[in-house]
Amino acid sequence: MADPLVAATGWGWRHAGRRAAAVSGLDLRIDAGERVLLLGPSGAGKSTLLAALAGVLGGDEDGQAAGELLLAGRRPLEARGVAGLVLQDPDAQMIMARAGDDTAFGPENLALPREEIWRRVAQAQRAVGLHLDAARETHRLSGGQKQRLALAGVLAMRPELLLLDEPTANLDPEGAIEVRDAVAAVLRETGATAVIVEHRVELWWQLATRVVVLDPAGGLIADTTPERAAGELAAELSARGVRLPGQRLAAESAERAAREMPGDADGRAPSHDAGRSAALLSARGLAVARQRGTTVQAGIDVDLAAGEVLAITGPNGAGKSTLALTLAGLLPPEGGDLLAHPDLADGAAAAPWRWRSRQLLTRIGAVFQNPEHQFLGSTVRAELAIGPTELRLPRAEIDARVGELLERLHLAALAGASPFSLSGGQKRRLSVATALATRPRILVLDEPTFGQDATGWRELVALLDEVRASGSAVVAVTHDRELIATLGARELRLDGGVDAVQTAATGARS
Repeated sequence: MADPLVAATGWGWRHAGRRAAAVSGLDLRIDAGERVLLLGPSGAGKSTLLAALAGVLGGDEDGQAAGELLLAGRRPLEARGVAGLVLQDPDAQMIMARAGDDTAFGPENLALPREEIWRRVAQAQRAVGLHLDAARETHRLSGGQKQRLALAGVLAMRPELLLLDEPTANLDPEGAIEVRDAVAAVLRETGATAVIVEHRVELWWQLATRVVVLDPAGGLIADTTPERAAGELAAELSARGVRLPGQRLAAESAERAAREMPGDADGRAPSHDAGRSAALLSARGLAVARQRGTTVQAGIDVDLAAGEVLAITGPNGAGKSTLALTLAGLLPPEGGDLLAHPDLADGAAAAPWRWRSRQLLTRIGAVFQNPEHQFLGSTVRAELAIGPTELRLPRAEIDARVGELLERLHLAALAGASPFSLSGGQKRRLSVATALATRPRILVLDEPTFGQDATGWRELVALLDEVRASGSAVVAVTHDRELIATLGARELRLDGGVDAVQTAATGARS
């Protein structure tokens, strides 16, 4: 029998400052050419294992390892170039200022000839559907474009082991299929091995030859075929919060409620009777831009009322995140009008982007696409207390709000941990909780269900529905169709994008 490409024997890792191990007691063998779908509940250690295999987990000062982990018969740190990792956060993988140079960075470090480097750059970017000028500045890309760029950089290196951590999390459905197909083509052409962490399991199920499910308590829950995982093991895995193909995540009662709501003129199911709800925010002819002078969308008319859920959808690069940040008062409009009604302004100026941070806290809360971009506290508990403390609430009230959110979002056991040491799904839940802690009238979220296992998804959606029912409004940038249906959201779809729209109005309407 040939030696395995990956061999873990009693392997584990505990992050510095954490009592519990992120991974423990792992025994795993992966042979060359296998395509492994790595699943598990949020916090089971999936990203930790991928980072370890890529040799980027850190040294003794970053944590403590146990057992043995080998890649091609060597310690991962000694097998650089064998594995290529696409991180959960594409911003953490952007190295160069221009898109072409960023994709070329890996091949250049492999000392390939210049002609071969740029041939691979063009091939890799084309494969992932990234059609950009090589000189496009990476900081101007949308989240989905950055995700494609990160994947292109790894594909251009042609590693023996491809490690993908939520590679399509920020992509629209069409883009996700395009990236999946690009990965499949590379695997066919090169015979490379792949380990894929992804909550969009339907997308990758047919590509996988094996399903491995990590247990947060240590070891494995399952190591089986896709057919068996979706068949005789389905009930057990679903009960552990593992997503499976065809699984409906929404609670039956919430789905039924959404189906019973009357539709509007376009056949959509609003989550409230807008005629009887207080108007909070209105936009007329709104134009939005990441940077002054570079409009990404214009001509947007939308009203937001108390007790409503508004879903902002559209292809990657259409300006969804930019619109969300503008509605949240964090970016000034590029043109048109954005007005806070008296019930929301409550004595403040009518222009949300002119509000001070303390005024925003109880009026509009924002959750960024990248959770780490808004973390300030040294611990999870401290992070949750920042907003209520800024509002100068009594200590007892602060503790009550923090305690409730820790329990609701399954973060209580991590209260003393650094926010930056959490898993991707845990970071997302914490970022939502920090916005909820100040109980704003409007909650604006960018991809709120990113990285969630089935249990976390249901809890987040139930919490957002409670926010809506309490009379607050929710705005969600999302590709999650089940989230939209479950919450009965009204949908504002943006077309076009930063590559096609620079100054022209697109006429997006709600």
